[in-house]
Amino acid sequence: MGIVDEPKCLREETECAARRELLHGPTMRELTAFVQAIRSEVPEGDVPDFDPLDGGVDAECLFLLEAPGPRAVKSGFVSRNNPDETAKNWHVLNGEVGINRRRTITWNIVPWYIGKDSRIRPAKAADIKLGLPYLQQLILLLPKLRLVVLVGRKAGHAEASVRQWAPGLDIMEIPHPSPSFVNRAPGNRGLVRKRLKEVAKKLSPAKV
Repeated sequence: MGIVDEPKCLREETECAARRELLHGPTMRELTAFVQAIRSEVPEGDVPDFDPLDGGVDAECLFLLEAPGPRAVKSGFVSRNNPDETAKNWHVLNGEVGINRRRTITWNIVPWYIGKDSRIRPAKAADIKLGLPYLQQLILLLPKLRLVVLVGRKAGHAEASVRQWAPGLDIMEIPHPSPSFVNRAPGNRGLVRKRLKEVAKKLSPAKV
């Protein structure tokens, strides 16, 4: 059975199981070990895996968001295929502008769940401070990385640190694709799409 890449498809346990089978492939094994190390160091927080349908260590573009939500905890993946509206928006908007997900990877400035039960809370300065060293480690694991996209205001707190660690990387910010932003005003969805088109343009010099 083939892997499905559709909005919200990780609501199905069969799809989650199929992706777990890919976590130790050549582009994923280092990232999977990285996640396992975080779990051992931060045992009180759930840390979902990277999505193996993304580019793994071959990624050229890192999309950095705030923190994994309850659906990511349930599926076990930081993924645009999670069964929530933010992930659906992200999947659809990336598809609309033609970004090949195999050239990207998605992660969070705070890599563990910071909510209680099914209710997530906003990331605090202390959460971000704890998460930043892991972001630095992640960047070292991505040898082809050339663009970091800070998705939303909280992810924007990483800009100064990323510029210090990797001054050669291109960095840009885009709005968060959550329904609370996308549905707030008629032009907001178009604004996210416009910024993603800029991401696509920055990636365009390389072969797709």
